[in-house]
Amino acid sequence: MENQKSTVVYNSAKPWQIGFFALNNTATNLYMFVFLFISYYATGIAGLLVVAVSTILTAMRIFDGITDPIIGYVIDKTKSKFGKFRPFMLIGNIILAISAVIIFQTTHLVPQALRLVYFILIYVIYIIGYTFQTATTKSAQTVLTNNPKQRPLFTLFDAIYNSALFIGLQMLISVVLVPKYGGFTQGLFDTLLMIAIPMSLLFTLLAISSIWTKDVEANWGTGEVKKLKFKDYWPVIKGNRPLQMLIVSASTDKLANSTKSNAVTTVIIFGILIANYSLSGTLGLISVIPTILLTIVGIQYARRLGIKKAYVAATWISIFLSVGFLFYLWAIDLTTISLSPINLQTVGFLLFYILLGGAVAIGGNIVIPMIADCSDYETYRSGQYVPGMIGTIFSFVDKLISSLATVIVGGMVAIIGYNEVLPQVGEAATPALFWVGMTFFIFIPILGWLASIISMKFYKLDGNYMKEIQQTLHDRNIV
Repeated sequence: MENQKSTVVYNSAKPWQIGFFALNNTATNLYMFVFLFISYYATGIAGLLVVAVSTILTAMRIFDGITDPIIGYVIDKTKSKFGKFRPFMLIGNIILAISAVIIFQTTHLVPQALRLVYFILIYVIYIIGYTFQTATTKSAQTVLTNNPKQRPLFTLFDAIYNSALFIGLQMLISVVLVPKYGGFTQGLFDTLLMIAIPMSLLFTLLAISSIWTKDVEANWGTGEVKKLKFKDYWPVIKGNRPLQMLIVSASTDKLANSTKSNAVTTVIIFGILIANYSLSGTLGLISVIPTILLTIVGIQYARRLGIKKAYVAATWISIFLSVGFLFYLWAIDLTTISLSPINLQTVGFLLFYILLGGAVAIGGNIVIPMIADCSDYETYRSGQYVPGMIGTIFSFVDKLISSLATVIVGGMVAIIGYNEVLPQVGEAATPALFWVGMTFFIFIPILGWLASIISMKFYKLDGNYMKEIQQTLHDRNIV
């Protein structure tokens, strides 16, 4: 047996393939950004109650998680001349476009008695399309590359795209669209859709092109499509400890980031406490380059010492910076934060904002290649190539936990008096709004990151172990 052992030959990808494939995540994030403001459409335009909308969105997030294992099951059983992953990317994006148009263009036109049911039904269709495409972001990584030094590169591209996307669109919302349309009006949502739909389709097509030569039977683990049943999920969950720990870590991170980036949180922090909503977009634009540079440093660290160490380091940095940021925000007069003219308070705010944004970007984006590592570990452990199952088990639990973000935000603002409408740009700041804003922006994220640190102590897929896994799989002639 020893004489058959040879140096592992990785299924490596070209840099442009990794870069283009990361656009699949950007394509779905475009819709995710638009739907961050769905509460404002549903309550302000469609006339649904705040608590009802918060409850529905939470339930839909749970439904989103439930659909994940079903789609993962279908992906793992798929074997077509168009590949295993590419059909789901394209079909999913088409469903996203159609459902987004219907929900934002027609819900407010439906009779009031039917409006809530109609909203729910179209939202369900949207979720199915979203799951189709997002499931491939996690599972198709296994065919893109299995080179431990290449996988962190996905994080670099993904962080750059997401920084440009979320900061650019937030700038568009806060600086251009909200002033132009006088708030979250129908015209604002019409414009958002006209931007998001063609961009998302373009990104999807580029992502499909990146795995065109990779999404073939020779790269599907063992090269065969096994007969799977839903009962096969339990042995994977039970036996794959790294997957268990990554689920705990990433899902609590997602809960933290979902409350931190919620549209209501941004309105409270920038539109009320700082009293300059457009600053949210401007500061985001200023932080793009530093965030990218910090991400590059983090990815180089990950390529040298392994993804796990980079993830843990970024998480600790996020915790320490958040604690410092909290004391800083509590100590200063937030209304003095301004870029015209710039002052010491603004400089301090910028430093915390940029450094924290960079650390969060590294930790949040590096999770996706870690899912591919868990998939390779499952092939190593049990001989099964089930990337769809691995990725969607992860997503299922991740979405169940992160679904709490909407109900937490909606519930807490309702407690302080916002039962029928959400906090609006330009309202007077109150101590209650300050501490609710800090809970969303600081306290909940810190709790999520502490859970990540604890779970990573039991996650054993470090850089050295992944090299051992790939060598073993190579020796078995699996990859």
